[in-house]
Amino acid sequence: MKPSEQPVPFLDLKQQHQALKPALLAVFEQALDNAAFVGGPQLAGFETEFAAYCGVAHCAGVSNGTDALRLALQGLGLGPGFLAITVPNTFIATTEAVSLAGGRFAFVDIDPATSLMDMDLLEAELARRFAAADASLRPRVVIPVHLYGQCPDMDALNRLAATYELLVLEDAAQAQGASVNDRRAGGLGHAAAFSFYAGKNLGGLGEAGAVTSDDAGVIERVKMLREHGQKEKYIHRLEGSNARLDAIQAGFLRVKLTHLEDWNRKRRAIAQAYDQAFAACGWIRPVVLRPGGVPSRHLYVIHVTRRDALAEHLKALNIHTGLHYPLPLHLQECYAHLGLGPGSFPRAERAAEELLSLPLFPEMTEEQIRRVIDGVLSFEVGA
Repeated sequence: MKPSEQPVPFLDLKQQHQALKPALLAVFEQALDNAAFVGGPQLAGFETEFAAYCGVAHCAGVSNGTDALRLALQGLGLGPGFLAITVPNTFIATTEAVSLAGGRFAFVDIDPATSLMDMDLLEAELARRFAAADASLRPRVVIPVHLYGQCPDMDALNRLAATYELLVLEDAAQAQGASVNDRRAGGLGHAAAFSFYAGKNLGGLGEAGAVTSDDAGVIERVKMLREHGQKEKYIHRLEGSNARLDAIQAGFLRVKLTHLEDWNRKRRAIAQAYDQAFAACGWIRPVVLRPGGVPSRHLYVIHVTRRDALAEHLKALNIHTGLHYPLPLHLQECYAHLGLGPGSFPRAERAAEELLSLPLFPEMTEEQIRRVIDGVLSFEVGA
């Protein structure tokens, strides 16, 4: 098979891990030698280093991104029946965590250009809910999703949160290293939840997550909740769960964290090459970047009217693509009881029908980038 015929993968973790193999093996060997598998210096080191990276005071490593969201909600002091406002075009973990924490959720639609929470719609929704006599309609927390590695208008959101005395929990699962006005994701609200699933910009070799905050009390509660509610062994101040971050995963993340800025820089360069190549194509609508922000470029997403046909065209050229996410949450079968049918959030629904994620990873070669660009541009729009 000629090099040009080799598949262009959507993501190539093998290549990344091959380059880091000696350092990653050293972490594993150290764990074997020390028998330190839970807690210990690797976990403490990662928490300190990731908090510093995000520009916040505190971090708690946890088992995965879903638990990070759940524990953050609980750590913020939200009790049974609380209401959260978020967006429908996200992975189900966002709402799943609300339910697992004993809460309820409602949606607002998105800005069609950025696919992020529309702050004008949020403002209108909050005004409507707080004007209602029924106090159960009033949310306690807003969960903005930093979709594809880009943060929404957090200044506007925080102003609204202050007006209505709301908590802000960042769903930063895709935003390791993203920033707004020189402030990094993880420090843009009252707390933030990160996923370090293997495919993320900063990913473990398995499952991992973290909660960050400048509020020491939030992180103290999260750390108790991740360890069955105990601060001292067998003394349980809260009813928690087992949601600890393994020391080995923490060690792997420490190795990778030193490369994150360079990886994100390479992702942005690849995305810029895509932007320039597609700028003159009226039938391609890349997700728009907000001014004042630096995205992590976790995903490069375009919107096209014949999405499935383009995906098949690229597949025939041995170019892999992805869908993030093809069915909004309000239309998922598990949420049918909410009674939110088609048309409830038309912007999110349209985006879901048109989106396509192109290959984007730091180790992409110039030849792979060119093949993706040429493959997209060779698509017969009118066919």
